[in-house]
Amino acid sequence: MSDAESPLEPFKRAMTATMRALAEDEELDVSFGPGAPSARGNRLRVPLPSVGSTNEEINAVRGIGDQYALTLRHHDDALHARYAPNGGPAQEMFQWIEEARVAAIGSLRMEGVAQNLDARLETQCKQAAFDTITAETEAPLSVAVGLLVRQELTGRPLPPSAENVVRFWREHIESHAGDAIRGLKASIGDQAEFATLCRNIIADLGMAADMDDPQDGDTNQDDIDTVDESESADSDFAPEDVMMDDESMGEESADGDATMMEMDADMDMDESGAEADPDEAPNPMPDEAGRIAKDINYKAYTEAFDETIRAEELCDAEEMTRLRQLLDQQLVPLQHTTSKLANRLQRRLMAKQNRTWEFDLEEGVLDAARLTQVIIDPVNPLAFKQEKEMKFRDTVVTLLIDSSGSMRGRSITIAAMCADILGRTLERCSVRVEILGFTTRAWRGGQSREQWINEGKPANPGRLNDLRHIIYKAADDTWARTRRNIGLMMREELLKENIDGEALIWAHNRIVTRTEDRKIMMVISDGLPVDNSTLLVNPSNYLEQHLKYAIDMIENYSPVQLVAVGIGHDVTHHYKRAVTITDAEQLGGAMTEQLADLFDVNA
Repeated sequence: MSDAESPLEPFKRAMTATMRALAEDEELDVSFGPGAPSARGNRLRVPLPSVGSTNEEINAVRGIGDQYALTLRHHDDALHARYAPNGGPAQEMFQWIEEARVAAIGSLRMEGVAQNLDARLETQCKQAAFDTITAETEAPLSVAVGLLVRQELTGRPLPPSAENVVRFWREHIESHAGDAIRGLKASIGDQAEFATLCRNIIADLGMAADMDDPQDGDTNQDDIDTVDESESADSDFAPEDVMMDDESMGEESADGDATMMEMDADMDMDESGAEADPDEAPNPMPDEAGRIAKDINYKAYTEAFDETIRAEELCDAEEMTRLRQLLDQQLVPLQHTTSKLANRLQRRLMAKQNRTWEFDLEEGVLDAARLTQVIIDPVNPLAFKQEKEMKFRDTVVTLLIDSSGSMRGRSITIAAMCADILGRTLERCSVRVEILGFTTRAWRGGQSREQWINEGKPANPGRLNDLRHIIYKAADDTWARTRRNIGLMMREELLKENIDGEALIWAHNRIVTRTEDRKIMMVISDGLPVDNSTLLVNPSNYLEQHLKYAIDMIENYSPVQLVAVGIGHDVTHHYKRAVTITDAEQLGGAMTEQLADLFDVNA
């Protein structure tokens, strides 16, 4: 090592060589940097340990690289997408089991890789606060199954934090799917066969309703050897979401999806939980002010514990400042991109406000272009012109941001970047902007569900969770005053469950009553609504149907123009106007075009 060489350079060279060997790709492009690791094609970016890190911290970073490389070599995204369940806990379980398969392939062949992957798993579980779980209701079944599969396939004991999740579910999983899990080892090298067996395990554990038949398609594993982030974006602990700093990859699985055992233990699943279509009934029309009511087929068990709250009330000023600084750090690598976006969007919007001229007037400003005609023919009268301002409709924009647990990691970072860029750019263009967020106050129902239990668990209770609607920036607030609030999105404990339909109606009813001529609402989300306390005692499409109702009412019966931005998920099957992004670098073209087109005077 030369005198000027960083002490981390040998580590970077060794880790790059190891990853290329594991992936069997000498052209693999490995870079190192702060924040979340990411993958695009054969380009990988992984975190870099600081000088003086412990052996465990260094092994955890190596484990991230090993997992990435093994995934590139042994995992087929198209095949995974073909067999994956539709969403929710079943999809998360499927993802955890597949990651266990990939990890087991490396662990069984190389002891050093096994140690690195164990260190990475322990760090992952600590960041998700699995080591603090003290009750079964806090331990996600989907994660426990994936960890048990990993233990069975590798034959290695689980790290302490992972074992703390499994201990609550081991007996239940063993009794329902133990034989099936033990049968996985024979198929560890065949992803398609392994996926089929994995679906059987999910069905054995009571989640068959979340699975359709595998989609038809080419499953040639040699055709695809890159990791597509969008295919696994529902998994809160996918490799690209793991972080080695304060922006940990989160605890959605730690506190997120409700566990089937906990729900089964305190309710009888009768016809109230079966799949059902909403009763046929006419939908209520908007009132005189344009406000939309809830679907008559949808209800909340109680709204007593719901809250609408300003961001600054959710944490103290010091914490808010720290979170804002964290967001600013994430914006630094994209500073050039975001500046280009802001300038491009500003140019597009200001172009709509250009002034024009009326010519051949008898008074006004002398038209210099006509002077030559006057000189040639003095009889020609002088011509004047007058500036005329083009009509630019007074506009307000609402950004409604999904602040659920599944957004944790890169997704919420991208959403916060969207809010920051658009907020300051629109204000610069004299366009009022409102930034809102939606989540729930608690995991798995909170006080609403407790009241339902205390009142005898009546059938078909409707929504069983306490809503939390957050005002990051009101339309009449200045950007300077509320800029710091955007950092609150980075606070992990804020992100819980998402009930999109009610959030859309709430945000819509705020903007539709304003006096601006044009009203635009942009929804930034990563998928469908999920609240397991509600879905396990109502039809499984209960929340999705209400979301469809809310979208239909806004798109067809409201003056508010609606556009959706899907982060890692295609949302075009629900929204007429939508765009999907998988990386912050895509913000430029996608969001500029969508927003600028909506501002078109002739739209």
